[in-house]
Amino acid sequence: MAIPITYNLRSMRQRWTSSIVAVLGVAGTVGVFVAMLSLARGFQLTLVSSGSPTNAMVRRAGATSEIDGAVALDQVHVIENGPGIARGADGPLISPEVVAIAAFPLRATGTDANVQVRGISPKAFEVRPNIHMIEGRALRPGLNELIVGRNVHNTYSGLDMGSTIRFGGGNWNVVGVFDAGGSAFDSEVWTDSTILSQVYKRTPNVFQSVTVRLKSPEDFQAFKDALTSDPKLTVQVDREIDYYDRQSVALTTLIKILGTIIAIVMGIGAVLASLNTMYSAVAERSREIATMRALGFRQGSIVVSFMFEALLISFIGGAIGCLAVLPINGLTTSTLNFQTFTSLAFAFSVTPMLLVAGLIFALFMGIVGGVPPAIRAARSPISTALRGL
Repeated sequence: MAIPITYNLRSMRQRWTSSIVAVLGVAGTVGVFVAMLSLARGFQLTLVSSGSPTNAMVRRAGATSEIDGAVALDQVHVIENGPGIARGADGPLISPEVVAIAAFPLRATGTDANVQVRGISPKAFEVRPNIHMIEGRALRPGLNELIVGRNVHNTYSGLDMGSTIRFGGGNWNVVGVFDAGGSAFDSEVWTDSTILSQVYKRTPNVFQSVTVRLKSPEDFQAFKDALTSDPKLTVQVDREIDYYDRQSVALTTLIKILGTIIAIVMGIGAVLASLNTMYSAVAERSREIATMRALGFRQGSIVVSFMFEALLISFIGGAIGCLAVLPINGLTTSTLNFQTFTSLAFAFSVTPMLLVAGLIFALFMGIVGGVPPAIRAARSPISTALRGL
């Protein structure tokens, strides 16, 4: 015979103070757990969205990131004759690019933070058609002009439209702001590749990477095989989306590990609060439990009843924790990209799957905190409890 659910609801209402403590413990734990996972997810999405499955990135063989790449101009000429490359009005869609790092003052603190400066070719926007100007104009080749990503424009001082800023030993004019759809390019500053190489005294006609627009994603393997088998080239070829995905691995793993550790520590506290609440309920309801046993309720029914109560408390706490983190969805923050040592702006991403994971975590805490008290309640001696009536 099953114990009515209304019995558990009345019990929670009678012991509302201890129930609230347990609910808040679970809510805080789930909130931190989901927030940390959404932080890692947002960072990963920002980098992955930077790449296109239709684009291929060519770098020096063995280079771990763009910053340590080196592709000479004569190799670029060989690359642009590779199979499967899309063509525009001015020839193959290929963009050899120079990458440097510059420090700019943050608006919020005035302290400097590293920003990736990308020297682009005139075909950069054709290679990445999802990026477009939202203010000002595109830069003109051969001039000390900058266009800045939307996040850079909002985060750093001295990079407003029409302003002049000095870095790398040169003076630069900001002529435009571009929107890269929330990708890592929004955290970059772009200029002409030739000018950037000259100002930073780089070897002429040497680029850190070459980004190629293919006719379709299916053309990638043929393009890669042609380049890696060519004896004139010593390069590695990746899908652009895979390159940025690998960049996200180190930090997302670190965030997930730290988030899990914090959640476990807080979870132990929440489980202890749940144990305390349920054990208190068992002690206070010993006569009720004995009476139910005497009326014919089986031990299994009592275990189920107490487990339901523990899971209900955990579910309410989990739901509150999930609701509490919803406002941070889309909130922009920034961190250091370990691969490039530059600051990268990204947004928290609270997805439905993360909310489900938070609720599952809450129910797991409810099971851990509810099983021992439920078993104790079911094993309560009838005769001992009834003597007190």
